[in-house]
This record gives sequence, C-alpha cells and structure tokens, in this order.
Amino acid sequence: MSTHLTNLTLKIWRQKGPADGGHFESYRIDSISDEASFLEMLAVLNEKLIGEGLEAITFDHDCREGICGTCSLMIDGQAHGPQRGTATCQLHMRKFASGDTIVIEPFRATAFPILKDLMVDRAPLDRIVEAGGFITAATGGAPDANIIPIPKPVADAAMDAAECIGCGACVAACPNGAANLFTAAKVSHLNLLPQGQAERWSRVEAMVETMDEYFGSCTNHGECEAACPKSISLDFIALMHKDFRRAKVKNRKLISQI
Repeated sequence: MSTHLTNLTLKIWRQKGPADGGHFESYRIDSISDEASFLEMLAVLNEKLIGEGLEAITFDHDCREGICGTCSLMIDGQAHGPQRGTATCQLHMRKFASGDTIVIEPFRATAFPILKDLMVDRAPLDRIVEAGGFITAATGGAPDANIIPIPKPVADAAMDAAECIGCGACVAACPNGAANLFTAAKVSHLNLLPQGQAERWSRVEAMVETMDEYFGSCTNHGECEAACPKSISLDFIALMHKDFRRAKVKNRKLISQI
C-alpha cells in the first residue's frame, strides 16, 4: 500500500541563464506519494509554483523509461541520486523519508555549462560521437541478421557497451570531469563487432582526441562506473586505451605509405 511523504524540503538550484551566478531556493512539499517518480515529484512542484504565479523549474526529461539519458540531476550530491544503476526518471520517492531535505542541482562539470536551472548543455558528448560513432554500410536492403557469425561473448560485450544512454553522469561524478567511460562505451560497442572494423583505428583515434578537447583526464577513481545508471564497466576504458595505442601505430604507418 502506498504512503505519502510529508514535509519534504527541496533545495533546488535556480539560475536564469549561463551568465547568471545562480543560487539555491528552498521549497516545501506537504504530501507526495512514495510511488511517484522523482520527476513526477518535480512536476507536482512546478504545478504548485505556476498556481502561485511563480516561474516553473527548468529540468530535462523525455522518455521517462531510463533509456534517453536526458534526466540528468545531481541529487544529494550524487548523479541520478542514491539508487545504484538507476536513472533519475526511474528513481522513486520511496527512497526518501518524510521530513527529508533533498538537494537538487544540475550536473556539475566544466564541459557542461548550465543553460537554466537544472538544465545543462551536454553537446560535447555529441561532438565525440560525431567524430567516429558510425560504421560503413552498403545501401540497399537490410542484410540477413545471421549473415556474419559473431561469438556470443563478443556480442554480449558489445551489447553491454551499447547500453550507454549518454546521460553524462560519469562526467558529473568524476573528480576530473573526464568522459572516458562514455567514450569507451561508444567506441567499444562498434570496435568489438565485425561491422565496425572498417573504421576501427580511425574511430578510436578521432573519438579519444575529440574527448580530450573538452574533458579532463581519467585517473581511475571509479566514480564513473558507480554513478552510471547502466552500470557500464571500467573494463571498456582499458579496451579503449589499448585500441588507441594500437591506432596511433597503425594510422602512422598508413600515412607513411601514402
């Protein structure tokens, strides 16, 4: 049976725009179902604010099914909140207790400038994917799904990497503001498969070097894996570094032969 949480205090970051300094504002919610999602709770608060003639809180949301990655919030200092392997949209209020004070902030990273309130610009993640997140495929009808045999361990590893939803929690959680887990996932899910071999060496070099333009360096704190709503393994970072070293040698040889 559902219960209602009462006397919740929400300390929420408010910021009018990128040039504004920003500040915390406190709000009270007197009754919210413990079955409500975190985003539903924010929607209830916004309805209350609009009813009082105040400006609603801006925050990102879309699918609300844990697959789009837009629900990027720092909740009590943790990316996506206190529940491991869970996106903000799938976090429910039963994880909190009546009388709690909940601090809600946007993702904090130099590469993610705040646009307004709880919304940040995560375009640098798109720049990484644009640098090499594609494969060469012949046009025309789709080939038979089983035309290329792929060992199950390889397929499983590629699918594990492909679970990355690009939310940026790994960057927000990293003390260095690194995007290595995101980049490694995007590199690995293509580099592990036969279909991704045509661009394998150019892909990893281009994506890693684009990453380095925007983000900090990885020093293996492991905070990224802990914050990832899909629990993507640090092992993919090691695979990416291995391919990057090999790419530097292979690509240099190719250039010398031109």
